[in-house]
Formats: sequence, structure tokens, C-alpha cells
Amino acid sequence: MRGGDTIVALSSGGLPSGVAVIRISGPAVRQILGDFAGGVPAPRALSLAAIGADTILDRGLVAYFPGPNSFTGEDVAELQVHGSPAGVKAIIRHLAGLPGIRLAEPGEFTRRAFENGKLDLTEAEGLGDLLASETESQRRQALARLEGGPRSRVASWRRSLLWLRAELEAQLDFSDEGDVAEDLPATFIDTLNALRQDLTSALAQIEGGRIVREGFRIALAGAPNVGKSSLLNALSMSEVAIVTAEAGTTRDVREVSLDLGGHLVTLLDLAGLRQTDSLAEEEGVRRARVAMESADLVLWMTAPDVVADEPPPIAGRDVWTVANKSDIGPRQSGISISTKTGEGLETLRARLHSHVAEQIGASAHATFSHERDRVSLEAALSAIDEAKTMLHSAEVAADLLRAATSALERLVGRIDAEAVLDELFVNFCIGK
Repeated sequence: MRGGDTIVALSSGGLPSGVAVIRISGPAVRQILGDFAGGVPAPRALSLAAIGADTILDRGLVAYFPGPNSFTGEDVAELQVHGSPAGVKAIIRHLAGLPGIRLAEPGEFTRRAFENGKLDLTEAEGLGDLLASETESQRRQALARLEGGPRSRVASWRRSLLWLRAELEAQLDFSDEGDVAEDLPATFIDTLNALRQDLTSALAQIEGGRIVREGFRIALAGAPNVGKSSLLNALSMSEVAIVTAEAGTTRDVREVSLDLGGHLVTLLDLAGLRQTDSLAEEEGVRRARVAMESADLVLWMTAPDVVADEPPPIAGRDVWTVANKSDIGPRQSGISISTKTGEGLETLRARLHSHVAEQIGASAHATFSHERDRVSLEAALSAIDEAKTMLHSAEVAADLLRAATSALERLVGRIDAEAVLDELFVNFCIGK
């Protein structure tokens, strides 16, 4: 991404549409409005204008947001025009052809907001999560992150660490002064323990937060022809999988997402596990085993007309037995269902919803949900634990608390942000 340029892009959804919003940000915004929209309107007020220089390309509403009080921190303009593909293309083509103006790269508006101090790194990630949210729980979580939930907690932790470090460093720098006590204050250990407990609590909620953000993954596994694809269709209430009497129809991992009581659930329809001479099916079986190991829950399916196998051992994964085809055979052990008649499906759906909600638990409103959060919090917690054992050496303990502070500052992007910026913003849509 190149700074200093004025950038332009379509910021609204796909075309055609009722209204299209074209966003412009950078030093040339005022000049563009003067030459292309009949003048610079009053800040933060919509003004009707003819859009175009020598030729009117469209007529729409124009808004001007002078920096630094704008989304990017720069001068920003938005043109609200008719959502015509030809009209929008003509306006953007004209603007991008002017000197010093170019098309925005993916996420460049948000990146400029970060670089200009309008957002920290966790808030920028929250915006990305909000744009990608599919369920109500994801929306709430992403909005809380965007609104500064992690930032405020990190700021509180940082203040505690600065106070702890100041007490230790006072012993080093002013130990010969009469007003500096030889021993640490009584509240020192209490503050250190409270800080450690708060970090531990935040770390414990990350897994539940990850499930909200990424979705709860349920693998449908078992031998061929037990009804995995039929269950996928039944739970998703759509014919997304091909179902035939022929064994081995599914050769790859098919993923289908659904909203289960406000939580995102991803169903994984896997190839039937069996020995086979088919290279394609063998690869499907291998992928099925990998998917089972990465799932949050495995539904091991059986059927009375299929030789039953025990599920393979899967360390650290919950495995439920689901007995399908209850309409053609005696009741089997496990959760009894029939994908043909619908028997037991509502019970299964209710149990899945309860299980997902239980796994999320208190993390339903957690704002820490990224792997980057885990790494930073674990690093800070490790440094604090080590510092606690080194209080007899004020210099070493203070340095360890400084390392804990740095780990938290990396989380919000105060330091070492470049390592994650490109990966973060490339996933944004152009225009955001």
C-alpha cells in the first residue's frame, strides 16, 4: 500500500443496486469536490450535486468529512449515486485517471484509519469480523471488539503493569532516598495476583470466542451408506448433498454452514470410512480422518443395514453415536433418528444447540477470539508468572513485567504491527 495518494473505490455492495456509495480519501479530496461535484459542501452534511466535470455522469448526494475527524483521519468524501454498473464505472474510471488519484487496495481505507490512530489493531479486526458476520452472536462479538472492548481491557492491564514496574524500578533508582521503602507495598502482590487472574480469565474465554467467530464444526462420520449426506440435507433443510444407494458417493469433505439458534455451525459431510481400492475414495477417507480430528464434535453414524464399526479414537474430541434409519430396523444404541421420516431430528437439533451454547458458555460475549489474542495473552501471563518468582531481584522482575507490557502492546498494534497488517487487510473488501 502506498501512502500519500488519494484513493477511491466503491464502498457499498454489489451492482446494480438502488444506491452506490463511492468513497474518496486523501489530500486531493477538496480539489476533487470542487472540480467534480460543484464545490465542497458543509462538513458532515449531504448536498445534492451534479457529478462530473465536463460532462455530467450522474446526479447524487455528496458528503464531506474533513480530517482528522473522519474514518481514515484524512479528508474523506462520499458520493451517493445511482447504483448503475455503467454509471459507477464511469465515475471511478474518471476519478482514478486524475493525477495523484488511484484505486484503493483491499482494506486500504481501514489501514489508513489504523495508521492515523483512528482504530487500533483489535478494532480493525473487529471491523473485519463484523463485515463477515453471519449470525447474531457473531455480530454482537464483532461489534464489541470494534467498539474497543479489548482496547479498554489492555489499557487497564497496562496501567497495572506500569504501576508494578514503577514500584520495582523505584527500588533500583532511588533506593538511597529516604522516601522509598525497602520493601514493596502490601498492595503489590494483591495487584499482581488480580492482574494475573484477569488475564487468566480472558485467556480461558478465547476458545469459546473462537467458536462464536469461526463457527462450531460438526463432522458427520461413519461407514458408507449410513446416511451422513442425508443428515446433512436434513439439518441444513436443503438438498446440498447427492444421496444415492451407491456406497462411496461422497469423495471429499463438503462444508455447509447454518445458523443454529443464533450460533454459526459448520457441518462437515465426510467420505465413508472403509478400505477401498479406489484412489479417489482413499483420498476422501484420508481427508475425512483429518477433518474428524479438527472438528469440535463428531457425530458417528450407524445404521441397521450397515455393518457397525466403532469410531476411531479421536483425542480431545466429543463423539456422539447417532443411530440412523430407525424406520427400518430395531432401536440401536445412541441418538435414534430417521432422516427419511424425520423421527428424532428435532431432538438431535435441540441437543446440538444446547451443546454449542454450553461450549461457548460465558464466552458468548468474549471480545478475545483470535489466535493472535491467545499468543499475546499467554506471553504476558508467562512473563508475569516468571516475574512473581523473581521479586527478590527487582531489576529482573521489572524487565519481565516490561516484557508482559510489550506482549499486550503488540496485541493492540502499538508495536510490531507490520507483521500482521498485510495479512489482516488483504482479507478486507476493496472500498473498506
